[in-house]
Amino acid sequence: MKNFLDISDLTSNELRAIIEEAKVRKSNRKDLNKSETDSDQPFKGKSMVMIFEKPSTRTRISFDIAVKQLGGSSIILNPEGIHYGKGNETLKDTAKVLSEYADIIMLRTSSHENLKEFGKYLSIPIINGLSNQSHPCQIMSDIFTFEETKGNIGGKSIAWLGDGNNNMSNSLIEAASRFNFKLKIGCPDKYKPNKKIMLWAKKNNVDVLVTKNPSEAAKDVDCVMTDKWISMNDKVNKKAKKNSLKKYQVNKKLMKLAKSDAIFMHCLPVGREEEVTDEVIDGKQSVVWRQALNRVHAQKSIINWCLN
Repeated sequence: MKNFLDISDLTSNELRAIIEEAKVRKSNRKDLNKSETDSDQPFKGKSMVMIFEKPSTRTRISFDIAVKQLGGSSIILNPEGIHYGKGNETLKDTAKVLSEYADIIMLRTSSHENLKEFGKYLSIPIINGLSNQSHPCQIMSDIFTFEETKGNIGGKSIAWLGDGNNNMSNSLIEAASRFNFKLKIGCPDKYKPNKKIMLWAKKNNVDVLVTKNPSEAAKDVDCVMTDKWISMNDKVNKKAKKNSLKKYQVNKKLMKLAKSDAIFMHCLPVGREEEVTDEVIDGKQSVVWRQALNRVHAQKSIINWCLN
């Protein structure tokens, strides 16, 4: 049984196979309507249970569409509506029950430990739909989108600007190792990647630069990425955090430092005129809407990898 919890859990070959299948599946759908199934329907007769501890737009909809396109069905649950480690039922018992009902689980949670704990007791695969530690499905979609736009990501350079100590930057560091690209993180000292992920990066020879200078991070890169400055459940002084990140805003001036054909990515939802200006996110270099679409195809491949 294979779980999809962190990019670092998989080999470069496994991750590459997922990306290549996503490309093929998207290409094969050119003449199909959005809700029509893929011709091979590999998930026919199967179901996915999706549990959302945190609100969601793209993860909820993209996984639901992914399952339908694969020929299966999905069941969406919220913790307050089920016995999920509450009352007289433990997480262990909930996991054992769901293992009898469904073929695979997707969990979107505030606690990465919940993913690991829940996964221990499941006899079916579990996918990380987002946790406080990592967001691997989003990064896989981003890799797919980059390659669809600019070719193989190996040897290319990516700039990450803003909060360098969140789930997206963690997964991006892991992806830099597995896909062999250069990563430049521009962030204040207060929001640098944590020591644990940087030790992992050093051990795995990741080509990563962490700098306080946003211009240094953006210079001559193939892609500029950022994320919402205040994440869900981010228990910080919001005003203070926004003030400390102001100079890391992705704007036209910063994009001009990147390569002339560089693209802009954002996983959404977006803080318009905060971490990015309207001019950039709605501009010609932006591929954010394609990123959102590609979540469907990347996640179809992840589901197949888990089950095969």
